Amino acid sequence: MKGRREFIKKVGLTSLAGGLGFVSLSACEEKKSNEEKLSEFAALQGSKPLYEWSIATTWPPNFPVLGEGVVLFAKYVKEMTGGKFRIKVFGGGERVPALEVFDAVGNGAIEMGHAAPYYWAGKVPSCQFFASIPFGMNAQQSIAWIANGGGLELWEEIYAPFGVVPMLGGNTGVQMGGWFNKSIDKIEDIKGLKMRMPGLGGKVLQKAGGSAVTVAGGEIYTNLERGVIDATEWIGPYHDYKMGFHKVARYYYYPGWHEPGSLLEFTVNKSKYESLPNELQEIIRAAAARASTWMFNEFEVKNMIYLDKIMSESSVELREFPQSVLEGLKVHTNTVFDELTAQDAPSRKIYEAYKAFRNNAKRWSAITEEAFYQKIQI
Repeated sequence: MKGRREFIKKVGLTSLAGGLGFVSLSACEEKKSNEEKLSEFAALQGSKPLYEWSIATTWPPNFPVLGEGVVLFAKYVKEMTGGKFRIKVFGGGERVPALEVFDAVGNGAIEMGHAAPYYWAGKVPSCQFFASIPFGMNAQQSIAWIANGGGLELWEEIYAPFGVVPMLGGNTGVQMGGWFNKSIDKIEDIKGLKMRMPGLGGKVLQKAGGSAVTVAGGEIYTNLERGVIDATEWIGPYHDYKMGFHKVARYYYYPGWHEPGSLLEFTVNKSKYESLPNELQEIIRAAAARASTWMFNEFEVKNMIYLDKIMSESSVELREFPQSVLEGLKVHTNTVFDELTAQDAPSRKIYEAYKAFRNNAKRWSAITEEAFYQKIQI
């Protein structure tokens, strides 16, 4: 209990607000040519920073992996520019509410943001395909789609009207299926289940007869302990261990059908980004890519360690969802997608592109990754 309280206190999990302050270029500076801007930048070597930006996150300050990755991003930019481009990081609750980061970046109140794309689903329903969707692609496949398979262009297209430029900002990998105090042996067992689950996964849960509820991070442990909710998903073993869920739940289910490869995003105000010299634009992209890779790798390293800790330090039973349950959830997932794409034209367009890439990826992985795990790996 003490460790969990210290973790919550440290990262401020009850707060889901983030924000930024910025030093902006003047309108005159924004109209300067790339050569003029770069010349000024070079002339200031050994002097004060030419650019001082800020980035707001939806995570509490210094939140493990996610918040830490953003701090590294700012460090990379500073180092690659010799200290001439500095970005100050603000965690949740320090400037603007978490769910207003997208708007703040778009209207120029802040230069950059870091979040999970599906937070903006109410404003941009199709953004959910650039986060994670139930029974969608894993981390490797989704990153390939974004970076080299045409996904980034579609992502940029839907964010452009809001004055926002998106970039990959990390990936959690396949998440766990969640913590339960009720055995899930058949699809009917989900009926009446009260589970903390956001996004499209929550809509699928509701189609199966469950109740998807929203619970603040700092309240999940208590609600699970007292039976206010029957189950919860979070991210994976590292964060789950720190939250102490293994002390108040009986079963730890896998795999995370609802979020099989959750992408995070860096967002940049479009006009401010385009006002930078080309070299600095590329430095921001390079730093974002490096931080994104670090976050994914850190999740892989920490989750494998902390799953062992959970199993060795508790009586929790690790369980795989029965195939019949997963098949039932797939049926409901298709219904959710049908409804979403019928109501939103951009979602329909992006889902078709997403499915085409996923189908190709499935055929390829069947004779590579899947075959390796089943028949070759020692």
